[in-house]
Amino acid sequence: MENIFIINGGQTFAHSGGLFNNSLTQWSQETLIENGFNVRITNINADYDANIEVENFKWADIIIYHTPIWWFQVPNRLKKYIDEVFTAGHNNGIYASDGRSRSNPDINYGTGGLMQGKRYMVTSSWNAPQTAFTLAGEFFDQHSVDEGVLFGFHKMNQFAGLTRIDGFHFHDLEKNATAVRIENYRVSYIEHLSKQIINQKQLV
Repeated sequence: MENIFIINGGQTFAHSGGLFNNSLTQWSQETLIENGFNVRITNINADYDANIEVENFKWADIIIYHTPIWWFQVPNRLKKYIDEVFTAGHNNGIYASDGRSRSNPDINYGTGGLMQGKRYMVTSSWNAPQTAFTLAGEFFDQHSVDEGVLFGFHKMNQFAGLTRIDGFHFHDLEKNATAVRIENYRVSYIEHLSKQIINQKQLV
């Protein structure tokens, strides 16, 4: 039975209540438990012990990050969580070094992770519509979420030795967050979980 660690990065701050990411975390939890996975969850709004969080990473076969995007970055409390937990994981299951040797420091940067064999998936939620990424002349210059804003986030996980699972991105969740749109997203996301994680369980 595979272990999945879910990190709810939906920070409560100013006008952002983290409600969508709470719902998203619940969708993931219910779907994965129904399909025989062990699930642990951390909500970054709650107090946490970095060393205990490291143990969650070490326990997990798959880590799922649910994060909104604030000013083209992850929320500040999620970034703080990552900084503290990954630091606590130095030579303790997350990473050993940057991978280089003093004898040849020009090569092998980013190969010192300790989480080989584990996988991760990230979802992101946006005010920006999907067309802002896909249409010529629109804001993101036809760069995808993963190639642009989340590029560094993916490299962070690669640095730790994790292998990427295709993620899922939710768009236009302020001006166009109708009940029908949210329900359609719920159905599509659960289908994505089935394809990328649940159905793959039978193949390992």
